[in-house]
Amino acid sequence: MPPSSTQPSLFPDPRTASGPVSGKWISAHCDGGARGNPGPSGFGAFIQNADGSVLAELSEFLGIQTNNFAEYSGLLASLDYALAHGHRRLRVVSDSELMVKQIQGKYQVKSPILRPLFDQAKKKISQLEAFEITHALRHKNKDADRLANQAMDRGMRRG
Repeated sequence: MPPSSTQPSLFPDPRTASGPVSGKWISAHCDGGARGNPGPSGFGAFIQNADGSVLAELSEFLGIQTNNFAEYSGLLASLDYALAHGHRRLRVVSDSELMVKQIQGKYQVKSPILRPLFDQAKKKISQLEAFEITHALRHKNKDADRLANQAMDRGMRRG
């Protein structure tokens, strides 16, 4: 969606963005889950550079949370990684249709628990030169799913 002349865009236009950037994209597959909803939860993020080399595998146990809270936590971890390591172009893939469509502006954020996470993500996205987020089916998000499950296993003392 192109930015309008009256509103700043959540997604900077890479054709007009400028700044001290290498111009290379990194990609992050992120996932979150909860065993029970709410229940023991965790996220995973699998981050690669443009040539497919793995830059990071992130995962964290989040305690008792909802699956949507965990999904947003995976996105925020991906954004934090990109910003902390000087990457200014980020493509995110998630199997959470709700989160993806909320970030894209297609769905409203009605949950008072998710609203602060959405606002944090929007602020971090605005610090990037370019950002894209897409939805993928679960089987196309295996590495992030593995990391999220490892986080839940660690938290539940199974791993």
